[in-house]
Amino acid sequence: MMISFPRDRDQERADLQRTGNAVRARLDADPLAYRLDVAGLEIYAVGQFFSPVECERLIAIVDGVARPSSTYGADAGRTSYSGDVDPHDPFIRMLQRRLDDLTGLDPACGETIQGQRYQPGQEFKPHFDHFRPSDPMWQDEMARAGQRSWTAMAYLNAVEEGGSTEFPQVELSIPPQPGALLVWNNMREDGRPNPKSLHAGRPVVRGVKYVVTKWYRSRPWF
Repeated sequence: MMISFPRDRDQERADLQRTGNAVRARLDADPLAYRLDVAGLEIYAVGQFFSPVECERLIAIVDGVARPSSTYGADAGRTSYSGDVDPHDPFIRMLQRRLDDLTGLDPACGETIQGQRYQPGQEFKPHFDHFRPSDPMWQDEMARAGQRSWTAMAYLNAVEEGGSTEFPQVELSIPPQPGALLVWNNMREDGRPNPKSLHAGRPVVRGVKYVVTKWYRSRPWF
């Protein structure tokens, strides 16, 4: 059963602003989190957030759940394989706790971790993680758990060629680095969706790319 949470847009924006302020302060105070120097986008990197052993185990888990990716929009341009991991797996729960602790975000607001696998030629064209009123799923997602606030994405392996994550609005390109975690705010500092959070998974040319992604909502995820 879907539970609806009617909410004034100004109230949600204020909540997202407070969330952004709290996560920003937490990451800025963390010596292991490095804020990338780009204008107009809050994005942090944590090197070797996952160990090589954890990356290998996650790769095996992704292979076990990967199916042709589905997207909300017919023109989203996502050609990878993906799947949600088992949120009750003790190993996954341990990793989720580390992500929650890093960001300080409420665990209840986190979506299930999703694994993604990109083979040569596969990509995810420029897109937003946040929802927009023009999106066909806007009403359902706003009723379900509200807006996506922060994204946490980790690379699990090196890629022979290609597969960078690009933020074209800020001219930022980040190649896959095993165990490295990226965390970015999909909102502006005032709590409104940030157009500069537009990003893409560039095509893999040689090798295979594995990542895991966790999105956080403005309200508990059901």
